[in-house]
Amino acid sequence: MNTQSPIFVQDLHKQYGSFEAVKGIDFEVREGEVFALLGPNGAGKTSTVEILEGIRAKTSGEVRVLGFDPDRQKQHLKDRIGVCLQATNLPEKITVKEALNLFASFYTKTVDGDALLKRLQLWEKRDSGYGTLSGGQKQRLALALALINDPQMLFLDEPSTGLDPQARLEIRALIEELRKESRTILMTTHYIEEAERLCDRVAIVDSGKIIAMGTPRELQDKSLGQSTIEITCDAEISGDVPAWPDAAKTVITHQGKGMMVASTRPARTLVEIVKWVDARGLELVDVNLKRPTLEDVFIELTGKKLRE
Repeated sequence: MNTQSPIFVQDLHKQYGSFEAVKGIDFEVREGEVFALLGPNGAGKTSTVEILEGIRAKTSGEVRVLGFDPDRQKQHLKDRIGVCLQATNLPEKITVKEALNLFASFYTKTVDGDALLKRLQLWEKRDSGYGTLSGGQKQRLALALALINDPQMLFLDEPSTGLDPQARLEIRALIEELRKESRTILMTTHYIEEAERLCDRVAIVDSGKIIAMGTPRELQDKSLGQSTIEITCDAEISGDVPAWPDAAKTVITHQGKGMMVASTRPARTLVEIVKWVDARGLELVDVNLKRPTLEDVFIELTGKKLRE
């Protein structure tokens, strides 16, 4: 690992009395990447992030964020990071503009607050009280508060948890915009599709330990689970179906016009299927390839579902 990375974590432990929430984890976050800690509630994700933010002291281990020790150099770090907590609670009557101005006063450097509100579609709500905002608007305001100091590093703890599907899509779109700006982002999530869509690399956390780490594609490729190839033809598939290379199971579907094949090497298997279909004089109407998801990988590694 590179100790000069924006985030460097080595042998991190966190105990609450006799309970060990974080059990010696190691990882780094590279400059400009979106990195996720993926796992169920209680896995140790939030404790890890709060240590990195300087909110909570570590029990042992080495931690560096932008070159600073979060335990000892909180003030230096605060100016350079943005934090969007899992739940942001502000006074009901404080207006959106007042909240932004309040948070701006905490930093030595800030960006144009009005421009930020316009970017996050909150300009029309600038004089509205916090208590009148929808869940999605509150989360967009939380992002605005995290961005007011133009941070080098962003921490997003479960940024879309508890939101309705439309608000969740809005928040993910905003995170994709931030990603294009090459900001370094560490996020926690238990939404599989969020990690697959937004993240460059993912660490799967379970019971205080990192049990797998890599790009979403790398983790899927390491899975023992098989990809599924589904085809549909213009006419019924008749006769015996051959044993495809690297295929474990073949099932005829769609009243005889379709076929579903489980394979450990889907690209090779698919080529042979297409050749066979063409030789039979059939026309392919539809082809679908489904790879193992991060959810499949998680279940395979832990024996339980992500949201348990």
